Amino acid sequence: MARGFPYADLNAFLADLQRAGELHRVSAPVDPHLEISEIVTRTVRAGGPALVFDRPTRGDMPVAINLFGTERRMAMALGVSHLDEVGERIGSLVKPELPVGWAGIRDGIGKLLQLKAVPPKHVKTAPCQEVVYKGDQVDLNRLPGLQIWPDDGGIYHNFGLTHTKHPETGKRNLGLYRLQQHSHNTLGMHWQIHKDSTAHHAVAERLGQRLPVAIAIGADPVVSYSASAPLPSDIDEYLFAGFLRGERVEMVDCLTVPLQVPANAQIVLEGYLEPGERLPEGPFGDHTGFYTPVEDFPVLHVECMTTRKQPIYHSIITSKPPQEDLGLGKATERIFLPLLKIMIPDIVDYDLPAAGVFHNCVIVSIRKRYPKHAQKVMSAIWGAHLLSLSKLIVVVDEDCDVHDYAEVAFRAFGNVDYKHDLLITEGPVDHLDHSSYQQFWGGKAGLDATRKGPSEGYHRGWPEEMIMSPEVVARVDKRWREYGFK
Repeated sequence: MARGFPYADLNAFLADLQRAGELHRVSAPVDPHLEISEIVTRTVRAGGPALVFDRPTRGDMPVAINLFGTERRMAMALGVSHLDEVGERIGSLVKPELPVGWAGIRDGIGKLLQLKAVPPKHVKTAPCQEVVYKGDQVDLNRLPGLQIWPDDGGIYHNFGLTHTKHPETGKRNLGLYRLQQHSHNTLGMHWQIHKDSTAHHAVAERLGQRLPVAIAIGADPVVSYSASAPLPSDIDEYLFAGFLRGERVEMVDCLTVPLQVPANAQIVLEGYLEPGERLPEGPFGDHTGFYTPVEDFPVLHVECMTTRKQPIYHSIITSKPPQEDLGLGKATERIFLPLLKIMIPDIVDYDLPAAGVFHNCVIVSIRKRYPKHAQKVMSAIWGAHLLSLSKLIVVVDEDCDVHDYAEVAFRAFGNVDYKHDLLITEGPVDHLDHSSYQQFWGGKAGLDATRKGPSEGYHRGWPEEMIMSPEVVARVDKRWREYGFK
């Protein structure tokens, strides 16, 4: 487990990264217009460290970035040595077995105590409100927002944790959305069609009401991750964050809107959306590797900005993979595997390739038991929450390592008769998908790369794959240096 976990705030996480040799500070002046983006992109692709730019030439605070750019740093953020540990912990909690004997009862009590400790905790004062700007004092130019790509529509704030409530039920949502700076006190809210905050806003507009919004920047790393996690709408992100931390998240009331935010955040923006108001947002160079076009989106009017006395501005770069969201995406992949296996017990393992920007491709292994089992799993995946946006599903047998892309390609290229094993359908796709001929829906494919048998119409006798005898492998291992190899 990481040394300082659970981290009280972003500062503690940065200190732990520095101790671990995972942080580099840039003391030279650096321009948030494109220059930071190019530095970060090179660093990510070299497998380099997290970065803090101490002297950005716009704004009056340092920029922290690439905090989650490797699986090691993502594991540190979540307090584990390997991301699968979080999934295993979730799996142990959701096992359906009844307790057996005293040991089982004791285990069950332990699980309940874990859950009891995790709801958010309300506090009256908070570091995030040490400095307060209201009304005419609000100036978003104090923040070193980034322009990442030359044709972006302007300055963007890319790691703002956005808080809303359902106007009728009061259910909270925490989401991570890009924010285009329109002026010194207005932001464009890029709320994609499938997101819960979009539903909150739709209800407020139907009722003719303003929608209060609060945006926290620079929360502790677990809260920051939780904002990106694809949780069902009935799961509170702060309950999830508390579970991951093993400790309750401290929350404070906002000063001007009826919402709560993480008390230890660096910066908080408070404001509202006027019903019916839209402004053009974009273009923006997104994680797909392409610019997303200009569309009309709601406008946040910021009426209050609070900060720490010495705040740190947290952001992220978006680009063609690989980029920092690799760590976030891989964490989601491993953490949600046990829950996915409960929904679809046929699954042995799965992989969301970064090159597929996590929603374009799913590789899944199954323990095949009957004809067209692979096609059944494809349909189940397309019905599983945000995996419904997946465009390509490749199904392999359980003896294939889904994380070994060369082995997956060997199966997908060699085990397939495309007339019989390719399923073509259509359905919802990601809001940002540029390849679909219509926005929001398009064609999908499922590829059955499993072994086939007579019950599926294959009567030739599936061949055996060549495997060297274990005795020879052991003999060659033992004599390897004798052959003159190192």
